[in-house]
Amino acid sequence: MTNKSLSIFNQLRPVTVGFDPVFDRFERMFNDNFFDAPTTNYPPYNIVRTGDYTYDIELALAGFGKDDIDVQYEDGVVTVKSVHDKNEAQREGVQHQGISKRQFSKSFSIADDVVVNGAELKDGLLRIAMERIVPEAKKARSITVK
Repeated sequence: MTNKSLSIFNQLRPVTVGFDPVFDRFERMFNDNFFDAPTTNYPPYNIVRTGDYTYDIELALAGFGKDDIDVQYEDGVVTVKSVHDKNEAQREGVQHQGISKRQFSKSFSIADDVVVNGAELKDGLLRIAMERIVPEAKKARSITVK
């Protein structure tokens, strides 16, 4: 992104309170050429809203076991990586390897008010469960008019 795009954040800073972490995260994304990076469709994934405040990230990981993947959450980013050996010998008796077990790394930016509750790999689908924590003061409520 250009410096002009970053100046938008600098213009918003004097009229906002508490948004510095959000602006800082966007600036890091722009500086890291996040939007210019080549995108890959592997592994395929879904982001599913499962409730008012809950979400799942689902990644299709056919052929991968629990020991073949690493899920990390750090500084507002969830990263899923493959950790199997690149030079893993082909299984004995396999004449055609059509199920991909290639190296990958996929990252997702997570809002500050979202917590990661855990991850489960079942039937070739990795589910990362997340929940948005909304303080009572920010939840919708009815105001009685007197």
